[in-house]
Amino acid sequence: MAGILAWFWNERFWLPHNVTWADLKNTEEATFPQAEDLYLAFPLAFCIFMVRLIFERFVAKPCAIALNIQANGPQIAQPNAILEKVFTAITKHPDEKRLEGLSKQLDWDVRSIQRWFRQRRNQEKPSTLTRFCESMWRFSFYLYVFTYGVRFLKKTPWLWNTRHCWYNYPYQPLTTDLHYYYILELSFYWSLMFSQFTDIKRKDFGIMFLHHLVSVLLITFSYVNNMARVGTLVLCLHDSADALLEAAKMANYAKFQKMCDLLFVMFAMVFITTRLGIFPLWVLNTTLFESWEIVGPYPSWWVFNLLLLLIQGLNCFWSYLIVKIACKAVSKGKAGKWNPLHVSKDDRSDIESSSDEEDSEPPGKNPHATTTNGTGGTNGYLLTGPCSMDD
Repeated sequence: MAGILAWFWNERFWLPHNVTWADLKNTEEATFPQAEDLYLAFPLAFCIFMVRLIFERFVAKPCAIALNIQANGPQIAQPNAILEKVFTAITKHPDEKRLEGLSKQLDWDVRSIQRWFRQRRNQEKPSTLTRFCESMWRFSFYLYVFTYGVRFLKKTPWLWNTRHCWYNYPYQPLTTDLHYYYILELSFYWSLMFSQFTDIKRKDFGIMFLHHLVSVLLITFSYVNNMARVGTLVLCLHDSADALLEAAKMANYAKFQKMCDLLFVMFAMVFITTRLGIFPLWVLNTTLFESWEIVGPYPSWWVFNLLLLLIQGLNCFWSYLIVKIACKAVSKGKAGKWNPLHVSKDDRSDIESSSDEEDSEPPGKNPHATTTNGTGGTNGYLLTGPCSMDD
């Protein structure tokens, strides 16, 4: 074990040339980041999760009820043993051949069987109240941590001149505010890593898990080798758009559609500007070029920048989705009444319960069954806004 630890903490990997761990030990004059500080993130992640549960129950839920958001879930599918067995043991999305076989077996029309499977899938989706509470918690945390980051960074020299991220590196003392900011962000991402398995399941689960994992690695890497200054720039920049998205989703759940549309436009503008403009031109410029000029590359420098480029790849992917939504919204607006934010349910990464709901007619022998796609459900209105997309 001693050999493994010595190999893992090899100074030639983590630190610039001619710098040792002994040089970065805490003294009476200065405090530096220590790897053992990161253990504090685990109990804090648990505390953040518990605070979330309390917040959702005693703050978010009363707010949702005051906005007339109901806890009712989607319509319950009519009990049917044969269809339930197919749903649980074989497939939740039967193909055309299986639908025809079930139609003959049950003497139901195919459309009624399709409706039953949609309603049965929707039973496993959370209510609008649950979604609102989750979004309100995330909105509150993102707003707090972004506000704290801005107040902290505006007093630092490296916000105004990024070359200060590398002057006297790595002998840059760790301040109390920077330590708090880093540990809080790391704890939150650890809590997201764990809670993602119990939260609302979304289509982009894998991508979001990768994002959280890369974020944890970046925060850990930059703290251990004392790249915390540039790390704060990355954190604050990426927190800037998150609160707007959660606010837009809250407005969507509360049926404030115009507010939802406005907030989504603001989110899209901030997201694309910060992540496709400011991040590569400002942050990546200093981590790739200014640091090379002032400090020079070393092994963990390459890993850190590789992780930043991976984050930028995810930023490009999400920006593509946002632009795709905007283009479809414009094209739909030309077909009828102008609505620059009209988005079909196929464009959303977070499919709302009501988007799969059809009419409440029970399955039967009606060959002319009609549908009301996109209506009713938990929200009780046509979901035309883009605000159910997840970050």
